[in-house]
Amino acid sequence: MSDSEDRTEEPTSQRLNKAREEGQIPRSQEIAPAIMMVVATLFFWLGGQFFFNRVETLFRSQLQFDRKIYDRPELLPAIFAQSILDGLILALPLMALLMIIAAISTVLSGGLLFEPKLALPKFSKLDPMAGLKRMFGMDALINLGKALVKFILVGAILVISTMNHLEELTNLSQMDLSTAVAHAGTIIVEACFWLSLGLIIVALFDVPLQHYQVHKKLKMTKQEVKDEMKNAEGNPEVKGQIRRRQREILNNKMMAKVKDADVVITNPTHFSVALSYDPTGDGAPLLVAKGEDMMAMRIREEAKTHGVYLFEAPMLARALYFTTKLDHPIPEALYHAVAQVIAYVFSLNQSYGRGQEVLKPDPTVPDEMKFDANGARLTE
Repeated sequence: MSDSEDRTEEPTSQRLNKAREEGQIPRSQEIAPAIMMVVATLFFWLGGQFFFNRVETLFRSQLQFDRKIYDRPELLPAIFAQSILDGLILALPLMALLMIIAAISTVLSGGLLFEPKLALPKFSKLDPMAGLKRMFGMDALINLGKALVKFILVGAILVISTMNHLEELTNLSQMDLSTAVAHAGTIIVEACFWLSLGLIIVALFDVPLQHYQVHKKLKMTKQEVKDEMKNAEGNPEVKGQIRRRQREILNNKMMAKVKDADVVITNPTHFSVALSYDPTGDGAPLLVAKGEDMMAMRIREEAKTHGVYLFEAPMLARALYFTTKLDHPIPEALYHAVAQVIAYVFSLNQSYGRGQEVLKPDPTVPDEMKFDANGARLTE
């Protein structure tokens, strides 16, 4: 299956925006000539009498020679230059108007686009294979067919217009100057009118064709759509790395709090939770760190490094791990069990060096707070 056959999906907004930035927008080259011809027709129709009167005056001045020119032929170049200047001044309003119309009409199909980077040279256009593809590809054939249709249509209009006025054109040389200029003006206005209609027909055909061609080129394969959605939502691998990095940062912050904990309750191997309690306050103990498996081992090692007491109570460790969020107070149902452990630890600290024996408690966990290693509640 060819690449064009694979492109069955409509272009996304991101693809359309990128194509516009790269200058891939529908531009009809036939709109400007059509509008310019319409404007020229209106110009001759509305101001034709004044224009052709000036043409007549210009002709009369050029057909009249001062006798002194015969004696001074060096004046001829200046006279011819003045004639050309007078003709340019006469045509200048129409030329300026058509230039403005040409500039404006280019944005009617595809809209205004200003991208400085489009002015930079593209070395990809020097690729001979790409050049051959442009010369003999389907777009080239379409453009050739369009040019032939335009040539035939415009040529037919000019031939028909000429044939309809052939007798008048033949007799122009036999008329006086005013009559000849008036007849010529009528013929020109009529020819411009029919040429305008012909060019409008070509433009009406070309505009949707350009939109279709550009839209067809911008169509996407299913894989391109998936890749774009993946990039828009974020690459899963990149997002995974970001999440891992975030977890590392959070874990490092959490591990930094272990040294300030009062006790670490362990499973003893699979779970570890670090608790902090302020006896001078009226709040419940806070869970400042927790982890399972490797993280649990890191918490225990950090606790040993900073002399934090490790208390082995598997059922209580699991209960705290599955019911308490990080930096949150423990649930009320575990107050009594945790209080026994903290009281024991504080008693150890107070009796240290005195030789007093402190009885180690066996904290009881309520039935509704009992969990197995997978986080499932244990039922009697």
